[in-house]
Amino acid sequence: MKLKLLSSVIAATLFSVPLLAQDIVVSEQARAIAKNSIIIDTHVDAPWRLINDWEDLTQAAERGDFDYERAVAGGLNAPFMAIYIPSSYEEKGAYTLANHLIDFVESMVYRAPEKYAIPYSADDIEKHFTAGLISLPMGIENGAPIEGKLENLHHFHKRGVRYITLTHGEDNHISDSSYDTKNTWQGLSPFGKTLVAEMNRIGMIVDISHVSDLAFYDVIETTKTPVLATHSSARHFTPGWQRNMSDDMIKALAKNGGVIQVTFGSTFVTREANQHRARIQRLADNINESLGKDTPAAEAAIAEMRANNPFPYAHLNHVLDHIDHIVKLVGIEHVGLGSDYDGVGDSLPVGLKDASAFPNLIQGLLDRGYSKQQIDLILHGNTLRVWRAVEAYADSKH
Repeated sequence: MKLKLLSSVIAATLFSVPLLAQDIVVSEQARAIAKNSIIIDTHVDAPWRLINDWEDLTQAAERGDFDYERAVAGGLNAPFMAIYIPSSYEEKGAYTLANHLIDFVESMVYRAPEKYAIPYSADDIEKHFTAGLISLPMGIENGAPIEGKLENLHHFHKRGVRYITLTHGEDNHISDSSYDTKNTWQGLSPFGKTLVAEMNRIGMIVDISHVSDLAFYDVIETTKTPVLATHSSARHFTPGWQRNMSDDMIKALAKNGGVIQVTFGSTFVTREANQHRARIQRLADNINESLGKDTPAAEAAIAEMRANNPFPYAHLNHVLDHIDHIVKLVGIEHVGLGSDYDGVGDSLPVGLKDASAFPNLIQGLLDRGYSKQQIDLILHGNTLRVWRAVEAYADSKH
């Protein structure tokens, strides 16, 4: 299973004052909204999970965070399937891997055409919803498969890909990464700027999750259409961590007309979870220094230290705090949802553990005073607005 950076040290207990999933009481109103509204999740890593741990996701699966039964239970009817390409494929094999993962998505539709369908437009999302189908739009996470060739971009657009996350964990030939320190291009590469312009021209959404701050501002300066941050949250809660967006970046995104899709992994949501891995490493280093690296005494002490410092899972309420912060900062029109299900391992918050949990989130929004109309904007309206704006610009160029 794919584990995003800063998400790997996981234990099985909660905060010292637990907030439990069973404390969330879901009303009939919340369940009705989940059932009767389109819910778009712009980032689900199911295809990458399948390449490592195949299960039939057209029915109930034993593992992972997403399958058909849990999607139906949660009201999730438009999960973007992330075509995740590890940074190690930058030099070779990215194009082939991306096509292989798209094949997985197509095979889900082939096996269960009465359950799934691939949308090629924003209108298709609504048509599939009316027909009782779950849409499986796709986005490539890491632009490595473009391999410097615009014809590859056109190829993936024809196959149903509707956004590209320009980079991932390392700088690539398109953009610098928020996780990297090389700053190869000081933002976008020259080809990256050409690629963004061509994505605009053909109707492909630009995803600025994972890019460096400088690359983000390059995108905003280059693009002619609104962009998405398909799985990012507010840096306000994780100071100094580039993977989330600063308030100034969120303001620039809103001015562009874009949307930040709040993501769920605990390390994105709270400072405690975000810093846990580094804290554990510091404590382990101190033990090794005092007792001798790899000695039995050190290993026993490290095991005890880890047991006494379990992973501090976030809670649904912390995710809602991010939504509230963004709404207060730039308005309800610029926030959506990008869970990163199947992409963050066992770091998901209490109350949002899998694709069946969207009624919990809707209940939390109701409890915080959001109206049905506002909730619909968060669930799908804002994302469809961006998608349609991108389509309209492309239509104007043909």
